[in-house]
Amino acid sequence: MPQIKCTDLTLGYGSQEVLSGLSFEVNAGDYLCIVGENGSGKSTLMKTLLGLTKPLSGSIEFGGGVTARKLGYLPQQTDVQRDFPASVREIVLSGCLGRDGFRPFYSRADKALAARSMERMNITELSRRCYRELSGGQQQRVLLARALCATEDLLLLDEPVAGLDPKVTAEMYELIESLNKNDGVTIVMISHDIDKAIDYASHILHIGQDIFFGTKEAYLNAKKEETSHD
Repeated sequence: MPQIKCTDLTLGYGSQEVLSGLSFEVNAGDYLCIVGENGSGKSTLMKTLLGLTKPLSGSIEFGGGVTARKLGYLPQQTDVQRDFPASVREIVLSGCLGRDGFRPFYSRADKALAARSMERMNITELSRRCYRELSGGQQQRVLLARALCATEDLLLLDEPVAGLDPKVTAEMYELIESLNKNDGVTIVMISHDIDKAIDYASHILHIGQDIFFGTKEAYLNAKKEETSHD
């Protein structure tokens, strides 16, 4: 069974419809990039997958060991979040909080998972540093490590390279690709950069006036046909 299966979703807020007729699925090991114009509903879809917003109609089913509570999420950062006065280790550990409901303390397993996640992101030496003192790229690695503490199965990433310089952007893409290819983590990523999405993704979901869902190869073929008809 797919880890996520969305069938005929209509998304929006209240009676305000943002997107309709959306069907797609995500299987273990996929690298799905969600692309589309500003305002097309990408962030609304992410919030709906996370259970923060309910679909106006249609269904979302989770399977393959994934549940709505076991999704690793890396949000777009706000200025307030960038200035958060906690240590790297505290932030990474906080990713464990949703795994088994609220607990007043972290278990030995939680601490081991946090240590492993920091090691995977190559930030172990930053564990005692204050988060607000880090560079943008270091902060994104911390948040990725935190997301891995929530789940090692499926990560939802909302514009994970926004605001990063080209060198750090390339490093982040390589890190995410390594998690997918070497560690088998399923990736669902919102991206404004279609070229990079095509480089790394196995599947593309293009939303907006026209919806496309399929493999990267099918998306490229569809684009070629579109160009030849112009």
